[in-house]
Amino acid sequence: MFRVIIQYDQEPDAATYAGHVEVCRTVPGAAFRHGKVFGSPFGAPAHAYYAEWEFADRAAFDAGLSSPEFGATLQDLDDRGLARPVSVEFAELA
Repeated sequence: MFRVIIQYDQEPDAATYAGHVEVCRTVPGAAFRHGKVFGSPFGAPAHAYYAEWEFADRAAFDAGLSSPEFGATLQDLDDRGLARPVSVEFAELA
């Protein structure tokens, strides 16, 4: 499995983010999840909100990230006035 891991410094407005989630769920071949970061074993968490896309394999990951739907997610953040993430990383799960 492959993931796109997104972290935000601030929790987004729930109502506004709900519309963004619908855009994120259009990325082909991916499951999209998100939620509030509520803690850390090392004190206060470094981030306030988390989102991710999960892809079954590298081919689905490559296709999803090169899709117009994936590109539209960043534009949608701007269109809705949502803050951009502070971290976007890609991970391969063992």
